[in-house]
Amino acid sequence: MQHRLQRPLGRKVMEYVLLMIGSGLIALSFNLFLSPNQVASGGVSGISIIVQEVFGLEPALTQWALNIPLFILGTWVLGGQFGVKTAVGSVLLPLLILLTRGLPPLTDNLLLAGIYGGMLVGMGLGLVFRGRASTGGLDLAAQMIHRLTGLSLGLAVALLDGLVILTAGLVLSPEKAMYALIGLFVTSKTINVVQLGLSYSKVAFIISNEAERIRQAILVELDRGLTQLHATGGYTGEERLVLMAVVGQNEVTRLKELVKATDPEAFVILNDTNEVLGEGFKLHGSP
Repeated sequence: MQHRLQRPLGRKVMEYVLLMIGSGLIALSFNLFLSPNQVASGGVSGISIIVQEVFGLEPALTQWALNIPLFILGTWVLGGQFGVKTAVGSVLLPLLILLTRGLPPLTDNLLLAGIYGGMLVGMGLGLVFRGRASTGGLDLAAQMIHRLTGLSLGLAVALLDGLVILTAGLVLSPEKAMYALIGLFVTSKTINVVQLGLSYSKVAFIISNEAERIRQAILVELDRGLTQLHATGGYTGEERLVLMAVVGQNEVTRLKELVKATDPEAFVILNDTNEVLGEGFKLHGSP
């Protein structure tokens, strides 16, 4: 019983650690790259850069002024589904931005600021998401729009971030808005890398009249497990087996050679897969 209680507690602590580390990376990105170069790549942080330029207000204050009401309104509209971690993230990130505001910027090159700032934000958000948390902000606004209007969540996020970048183009400069778009793109790609990992495995679907011989070749010569799927031909209506096997990148060529040597007429479909969990594979699909 004690072991069962310790595991959820350890997981909960790790989630808060990821939230703090992720928020720290986002704060560093803001003060080292984005804010000094006025790269407002969406979100509440982007709004705070615009507000600082127009009114001279400290970005952290703007972020608190937006995050806290958005959290309260989100709780009222969507229910109490966000939990303590979202509340913590909504307060913690502006605090860390305030504490690190004296750091000297690392570059005055807008392209480098957009790329590395976006990368650091993506790393931070990826860690926050892995901790099943949120830093609040426009994500909550997007969820409310989704709930109230039926607009897809992805489109709502894109519209809000796009509105921030458009405003930055009008208030700051069109050039800085374009660099902000680069930063936003890099952020989205980096989040995927942090959450899914860099390693890609391949899942192969093999349709062949020599399915049994190919199955044996994969099991014995490639030393990989596989699954047999029962399928029906869409044109012929015939019942046949489809072999499904997951292999590492370095095994793809060998798999294709085995299939071709066994049945040159075999139909093979290869797809990327980011995450494979189970016996014979490490986390994120590395064999």
